[in-house]
Parts: sequence; C-alpha cells; structure tokens
Amino acid sequence: MPHKPLAKPRKLPKQERSQATVEAILAATTHILTEEGYDHFTTNRVAELAAVSIGSLYQYFPNKEALIVALAEHHAKEMEQLAEHYLGGLENSSVIDVLGQIIKAVLAAHAVNPKLYRVLHEQVPRSQVIRQSDEAKMEKSLRSFLSQRREQLQSKNLDLTVFIVGRTIKALLYGATIDRPELLNNGELEQEIMTMLSAYLVKK
Repeated sequence: MPHKPLAKPRKLPKQERSQATVEAILAATTHILTEEGYDHFTTNRVAELAAVSIGSLYQYFPNKEALIVALAEHHAKEMEQLAEHYLGGLENSSVIDVLGQIIKAVLAAHAVNPKLYRVLHEQVPRSQVIRQSDEAKMEKSLRSFLSQRREQLQSKNLDLTVFIVGRTIKALLYGATIDRPELLNNGELEQEIMTMLSAYLVKK
C-alpha cells in the first residue's frame, strides 16, 4: 500500500530570528518525545515549551506530523553528516579498512541522541518513510564500496553480500540503540561486528 505524502513544513525559515524560532520548536518537540512521551505530544504543548505562540508554530508547521517529519529529517541529516566524516578518503583502502570505517560511521551516527532514535522508530509510524530512505542510502554506499573491491570478497554474489552485511549491521545497531545504548560508545560492539563481518566478507 503506497504511503500518502508526508506533511511538510509550511515555510522554511530565512532570517536568523525565524531560524531561532524553528530551532526552539524542534528542541521542544525533541524534549517532549524523549522525556514526556508521545502521548503528551501536542502542538499546544510544543508551543508552550518553546515559548512561542501557537500561531507562530502554525506558520511553520501545519500539524504534529509536519513537526515529526522535520525532526526526523533533521536527525537523519545529523547522522548522515557524521557518517560522511568517517567515510571520506577511502578510495584506495582495503575492504577490511572500509568495513571498519563503515562500522565506526554507523555506530557514531546511532549514538546521536539514541533516545530520540528510539522514539522515532518505536512510536512514530510515519517516520518509517524517512527511515527507509536512509537505509537505501546506506545500502547504496555499501554497494559502491564493495563493488570496487570485488576481488577481495569471498562471495561472488554482490547483491547477497550487500544484503547480508547491510542487514546485519542494521539489526545489531537497532538492537543496541533500543536496548543497550551503552554499547554504542565502548568499542566492544564495534570490535565484535568487525570480527564477524570480516570473517564473512574477506577472501581467505
């Protein structure tokens, strides 16, 4: 069943004052979702916490869904920018080095406000469309890196390799972010994923 189009912000802030208003609204939305719970998430509560009028909020966001979309996109952009930091300059690297940087990138990205990640994944069904887009981007990057190093790979089936590596990383990082967020920063999870996937990926 196709998704209906996601509600978008009514207008984009251009002046510093407008940008500050939108930032305050999104910060309030984040606080309510992560500290008070989705059941308390209303536009009136967001406006109250952001110290703006409900009219000002509606200038930028027509409803709750538009707030969620803006917040999810902002969070996804933060994660993507952090991941790109780790994935630059890998053109001549081995598959092991590339794999290590991919794992570091995804771990670092998931460590960006894991409480918000948990809420967006568990309680906000409409953010699923944005998640699917982000997952497609990660799979595309993974395919690009691995396709350039096919001679180093154990499997000759690139599609299957990309699927297995991508879904393994996704499942482990999702589980850690939801249930064991402390694992995102202590290095052990990174090493265990690296050990497992390098054994699968690299030609002996």
